[in-house]
Amino acid sequence: MTPERIAEMIKHRLINDDCLNVLRSMERVRMIFLDPPDNIGLDYDSYDDTLSENVYIEWLQTVISEAVLKADIVWISYNSTWTFDMGVIIKWLLSLHPTLEAKPNVQTYTFYQHNKYDLGQAHRPLIRLRWDGIEIYPDQVRIPSWRQLHGDKRANPNGKVPGDVFDFPRVVGNSKQRRRWHPTQLNELLVERCVRLSCWPTDTVMDIFAGTGTTLRVCKKTKNPCVLVELDETYCDELVKEHNMTPVYTGGALEWESIDE
Repeated sequence: MTPERIAEMIKHRLINDDCLNVLRSMERVRMIFLDPPDNIGLDYDSYDDTLSENVYIEWLQTVISEAVLKADIVWISYNSTWTFDMGVIIKWLLSLHPTLEAKPNVQTYTFYQHNKYDLGQAHRPLIRLRWDGIEIYPDQVRIPSWRQLHGDKRANPNGKVPGDVFDFPRVVGNSKQRRRWHPTQLNELLVERCVRLSCWPTDTVMDIFAGTGTTLRVCKKTKNPCVLVELDETYCDELVKEHNMTPVYTGGALEWESIDE
């Protein structure tokens, strides 16, 4: 195979390690997607999702502060339980980095977990952190407008740029996307919108809480190199099998890679 042909391929990596170890030693990437553990007692294979509130918030602040130093754009999806704490973290980050800007968004969904005692939790906050001057690509995420859908001749044929409410359903048990070996999973269309808005094809995307590999599946579609980090060996094994990844011997943490033509 010629060097030119190899250069046309997209390489993906999976690293079995703690996210902070990787963040502190990695090269800068275009985008990092963060979907950290919710700390609400989910049944992960080996991770303890029941940290004390103070320990969890301190850890979350450390992870986010390290991530913004290694990416042009960082997206954070988190459980709304931590909305007020996340606000404090983001405000602190913005004071620390005056050229960093934050845009709040939200994912909404119909099939939320019913709560007969109060209003059900039918949304998941989503924050975008972007360094000043970093370009985004709204034309890559245009959607059909109301006028287009209803035959209005005034409609822009290219559609409209979506708003900051991401209306994508939860990945429930009967979803075709669902990987049942993991307790939680984000919708691929949500992650795809984040990637397309933030990146050109061939820009590197990183997900330091790989989970079921949602970001990797999206990056294969969008033609972006993807670096996954996952602490749990069992989940790494599942990702290796699904994506036919091969071991890479680096002398450090376990790593695998796959190549898309």
